Parts: sequence; C-alpha cells; structure tokens
Amino acid sequence: MTTIGFLGTGIMGHAMAANLVRAGHDVRVWNRTRAKAEPLAELGARVVDDPAEAAEGAGTLVTMLADGPAVAEAFEAAAVAPGTLWLQTSTVGVDWTTRLAEAAEKCGAAFVDAPVLGTKQPAEKGQLVVLASGPEALAERAAPVFDTIGSRTIWVGPVGSGTKLKLVANAWVLALTNATAESLGLARALGVDPTLFLETIKGGGLDVGYAHVKGGAMLAGEYPASFPASLAAKDARLVLEAGGDAVDLGGARATLAHLEITLAAGHGAEDMAALYRAVVRD
Repeated sequence: MTTIGFLGTGIMGHAMAANLVRAGHDVRVWNRTRAKAEPLAELGARVVDDPAEAAEGAGTLVTMLADGPAVAEAFEAAAVAPGTLWLQTSTVGVDWTTRLAEAAEKCGAAFVDAPVLGTKQPAEKGQLVVLASGPEALAERAAPVFDTIGSRTIWVGPVGSGTKLKLVANAWVLALTNATAESLGLARALGVDPTLFLETIKGGGLDVGYAHVKGGAMLAGEYPASFPASLAAKDARLVLEAGGDAVDLGGARATLAHLEITLAAGHGAEDMAALYRAVVRD
C-alpha cells in the first residue's frame, strides 16, 4: 500500500480520497476548509491542517483543486521531498500545467499530468478515466492510485498531453450540455412537451446518456452539484484559451455566455445544468 498526501477534498477530491482509504492506503488529507475533509476521518484518513503535514513522509502527492493558482499555492506549501510522485489530477489548462511541471522539476518531484474524466458519481464509484501524461516509467508507481480512482488509465504522451485531451473532452461536454438546454428550451417555446425530445433520441443513434442526466435535472429544476457551474465556466475559459485563434469554438463560447449569466444570478454552486435558466426566457 502507498502513503499518500491528498490535497483538495471538494466534490471530486472527497470521493477519490475516500476510495483510496477504502483500498487500504495510508491517506493524509488536507482541504482549505477543513470541515470538508473531516468526514474522511471516519473512514480512516488522517485530516491535517496544512499541505506540508499531508506531504510529510508521503511517497505520493495527489492534487485535486479548483484551478492552477490553487494547485500551485498548495504544492509550494507542501514542500515535498525530492523523488515524491506528484499526480496532478485537477483541470488547470495548458499554461498552468507547464508552470506546475516546472515547479515539480525545480524541487525534484516526479510529475504526472493526470486530469480525470467524470463527475461526482463516477468518482464515488472509482470509475473515472485518468488521462495521464508524463514519463511512462512512472506508470507502475502511479498505478496503485490510478487503479483505485479510475476504471481506465490512458497514457497520452509527454507532460501536458493529458490536459490537452481533457480540454478536448470538456469542449464536447460543455457543448452537449448547452445543446441539451437549447433543445429543451426550444421545445418549451414551441409548445412541445420537452420530455418528448429525450424520449425521441433514447436508444437511437442520437442518444447519449449525458443528455438524459443533465436534461432530467433541467426539466426537474433541481441542480445538486455534480459539476458546479462555476467550475464549468472556468473550464470553458480554459478551452477557449487553449483554442486561441486556431479554431472557432462557438459551442464553448455560447456555453460560457449562458454559464456567466448563471453565475451572475447566484447559481454558481449549482450543477452546470443550471445554465438552462439562462437559455429559457420566461
């Protein structure tokens, strides 16, 4: 078993850390708001007050935090020992991944860029898809963590490749969520029962499970956070930043516009499906 310092116990991090504890690993957890980490103590994790305490004596460090600056601050505070394996699972974008890799090299840590695909439920079930990038020589050391938090690990290439693939996938997820909202909103505007849209695509070539999950939340008007709108907006900005002038990412721009309306209305902590409110104009 592995001794792991785990930084960040939000929606995703809590589930990931819990699975690592259940698998028998020695896990020290830290979160800026300690109360969010406390429930993990009941499972056997050691809840600590600062990143350095989490990293002390740990051969592996895992970060799952909101953005690049948060990850960089926590890693600096962790003061990891040379040779520590750092599995960076947060979605931070291309530029910040480069900065974090440089920080790891500076202190002698072995860095793996490993954002994950999936939201709350897959994280709880240990069914995330890990998009790992970095030296494949680190695969064996990373396997005890990746095999616990995910159902599949894809080694993509050099450091940064995992983040790039994650942004590609996120562009699709963002556009799909927004398209679902627009289709349901259009049905409503035309006087068609919106549930018929989901029923019509079900089981056919146009079907996709995500449309039913997010669409169901939209029609119910209930948005428990699986992927908070605030983080979805952050990811949309990272997608647009990465694409630059090389590609027209109209879907990401439209989604971000609706998410920003959602955030301005005070719904940033709700699931990204809450952008439906910005699509439908009563």
